Amino acid sequence: MKFIFTFITAFTLFFQSGIESLRESYAKANSSNAGTEAFITMAEKTSGSDAVIQGYKAAAKIMEAKIAKSNRKALVKSGATSLEAVIKNNPNNVELRVIRMSVQENIPKIVGYRGSLKDDKAFLLNNYNKQSASLKNYIKRFAAQSKTMTPAEKATLK
Repeated sequence: MKFIFTFITAFTLFFQSGIESLRESYAKANSSNAGTEAFITMAEKTSGSDAVIQGYKAAAKIMEAKIAKSNRKALVKSGATSLEAVIKNNPNNVELRVIRMSVQENIPKIVGYRGSLKDDKAFLLNNYNKQSASLKNYIKRFAAQSKTMTPAEKATLK
């Protein structure tokens, strides 16, 4: 019994560290092309069928358009379709909403992928207190640089 418990705990910690690594890489991805490339590589190498991992992979596909020389429109469309499908199947996942909100804030307006900013912001603000400490910290860091959240809304995230 101890072996099973130890195995499950080790697996959980390993999985969480993968998510933490993806979060950190994603947070740095928009700062430079090298950061974008590092995130894309990490997302591609991360395996798993978890919804959050799939969300980061979809974001990586969208961000790939930033550095690609061709097929930019196809990359954005493919990534956005994947991200929307993951969110549709997991509508109450706060981290997926953070991913979509950050993508929509940072994508050029001409692309037209900005329709969920208000909904995602409201969802994040309403569900923030129900999240784990590490996810709260991640949301606060995102909100600090968010163009969509007002200073008053940012202040409510404690």
